[in-house]
Amino acid sequence: MTLLDVDGLSVRRDDDHELLRDLSFTLAPGERLGLIGESGSGKSLTALAVLGLLPAGLTAHGSVLLSGTQVVGAADRRLNRIRGRAVSAVFQEPLTALDPLMRIGGQIAGPIRRRRGLRGTALRAAVLTALDEVRLPERVAGAYPHEISGGQRQRAAIAMALACEPDLLIADEPTTALDVTVQAEVLGLLDGLVAEKGMALLFIGHDLAVVAGVTDRLIVLKDGSAVESGRTENIVREPRHAYTRSLVDSAWEFEAELDRMAP
Repeated sequence: MTLLDVDGLSVRRDDDHELLRDLSFTLAPGERLGLIGESGSGKSLTALAVLGLLPAGLTAHGSVLLSGTQVVGAADRRLNRIRGRAVSAVFQEPLTALDPLMRIGGQIAGPIRRRRGLRGTALRAAVLTALDEVRLPERVAGAYPHEISGGQRQRAAIAMALACEPDLLIADEPTTALDVTVQAEVLGLLDGLVAEKGMALLFIGHDLAVVAGVTDRLIVLKDGSAVESGRTENIVREPRHAYTRSLVDSAWEFEAELDRMAP
């Protein structure tokens, strides 16, 4: 069974300039796929197209089937029925996903109430469970986004994304804005929760070491086109495309530099 089927996906501006060209891939339940590439490669556009959230001035072409629903050209009302249940997303900057005027507990409660119909004491208990799953203390429920750290905000955003128990989680550069130590903690948390809940994962990033650590397959994007795809371990060991080789070389150089810095 296929959870996500992307066939010939392109994204164009209103002036007909293509930003993403003829991308195709599938994702089965529980599978983990990474999209990797530099800024402007089309990886985040892919995520937005799958979610049906492309900004004004951009149009998707081709086919995106998510849990059997055609996303390209679908009305928002139809897409709202599958967002949260079939797919949720965590983005790079949690401040763009969190309402600055609402307490964290209330923001997590919203999707839980819609998905599971809980109210009152049962809803509050579910919110606290969601916070505990991402290793946040109970007091965070009463805090506003600006009152907690960047790492805590990202954990809260993950809790919101997982609250509806989606079949697919899209993680678009979820740790780029965090320092190295917090990044590792959040990656470990995300990896464990995805495994525990049996979700599929579409992980997007520019750092090969990060993406390879949480995915089974990779698609390498450059200038809006896929230049290489395959099993993560095969691409890391034997990259075929020159651009992929440069990503692998950079990752190994970074690892070597970390080893030299270690006490």
